Amino acid sequence: MKIVPQISAKEAAQKVKNNDTLLCGGFGMTGAPVHLLHALAETDTKGLTYIGNNVGEPGLGGDRLLTNGQLKKMIGSYFTSNPNAVKWAQEGKVEYDLLPQGTLGEAIRAGGMGIGGFYTPTSAGTVLAEKMETKTIGGIEQVFVEGIRGNIAFVRAWKADTAGNLTYRMTEQNFNPAMATACDLVIAEVEEIVPVGELDPNEIHTQACFVDFLVEAKLQKEHLGSSASVGSKKAGEDRMNIARRALKELNRGHIVNLGIGIPTLVADLIKEEDGIILHTENGMLGVGPEPTDGTGAMVNPVNAGKIPVTAVKGASYFDTATSFGMIRGKHVDVAIMGGLEVDSQGNLANWAVPGKPLLGVGGAMDLASGSKTLIITMNHTNKDGSPKLVKECALPITAMKAVDIVITDKAVFKIGESGFELIELMPGVSLEEVQNSTGVEFINNLA
Repeated sequence: MKIVPQISAKEAAQKVKNNDTLLCGGFGMTGAPVHLLHALAETDTKGLTYIGNNVGEPGLGGDRLLTNGQLKKMIGSYFTSNPNAVKWAQEGKVEYDLLPQGTLGEAIRAGGMGIGGFYTPTSAGTVLAEKMETKTIGGIEQVFVEGIRGNIAFVRAWKADTAGNLTYRMTEQNFNPAMATACDLVIAEVEEIVPVGELDPNEIHTQACFVDFLVEAKLQKEHLGSSASVGSKKAGEDRMNIARRALKELNRGHIVNLGIGIPTLVADLIKEEDGIILHTENGMLGVGPEPTDGTGAMVNPVNAGKIPVTAVKGASYFDTATSFGMIRGKHVDVAIMGGLEVDSQGNLANWAVPGKPLLGVGGAMDLASGSKTLIITMNHTNKDGSPKLVKECALPITAMKAVDIVITDKAVFKIGESGFELIELMPGVSLEEVQNSTGVEFINNLA
């Protein structure tokens, strides 16, 4: 068995050359190789193309490379989580390409497995696909995406043995396993290095043949950013009514993905005896409630909102490519998401508004097009009173003909072949009020 060289973070940073393409693991700051990134930020290396879900949080990780002017281009899924990334993109200081989160993960996996590219239904019909090759397969429009490879990968694992085998902890897998296969040189930052033979072969996630160097570095709480603290959710009665009504659409045994915003409130209403299994796209099936013992992301998994959660009995962890394979493969029964607009064709707009940079699609396009049933929860109107239920979406589309049910603070609609079908009024709301605040005609199917 080979022995992989152990080096310092500073020595690792010196292996990155000007104009390299750098793949960097992590979801937020969870599973991010922060020590390697900080060491690279202390060098004069420039012209880098940085590929990752995002560039970290202000002052941490890849953000330092960005604000140092070391990045020529960033390719990722959710740059809006970092105000510096938005500012630098708006000012033209850095080039950027945006990919849906599942597409990004699968492109890296394909690159690492020697596959030139693949077709996916995700993003078909949206602005992200305007310059891409498309093909109809099985009656479904799909977009061709090339595989992604890089010069060097920085990944973060929990343990390594001296041969270079890696094992990850909970939701810290994310992009790391795929990135470890997709570069000419792979450097793994790990919490602990143990002698070869101490890792159970059944628990090895990245095999030694992919890893070139190891850096042992202990993770500290300050490296986790906002992921280390539990978020607070404050909701008015209207929002809670929406969440309660959405829960009624879920059945025992359903695998459910909950988006950010009103959908997260549904999680607080689910009881263990309901038998509903929660999926989070950053790599967990069997998501439980937030921890109540004061612990954070140092000892717990995190959800897609980067909030620490617990694991229910029977929970499992996996990487980003597997997670989005579950979604695109129709293994997620229901997705509940927020919305900005829904039209009578079931088209959804929920990721971008005019006049703001298109920098944060995340997993929305994958979930909207991939889940068996899509439920949208949102206010019935915008703050200025303009309708969110419209004849045709004016905002950038997330997914075409994807929405099944819309639940607002005023009513519940199903979307059928004839468009919106009103099936229920929310408490205290009249039919006339719904008619006056809806931007499209609908069929009244009230019992």
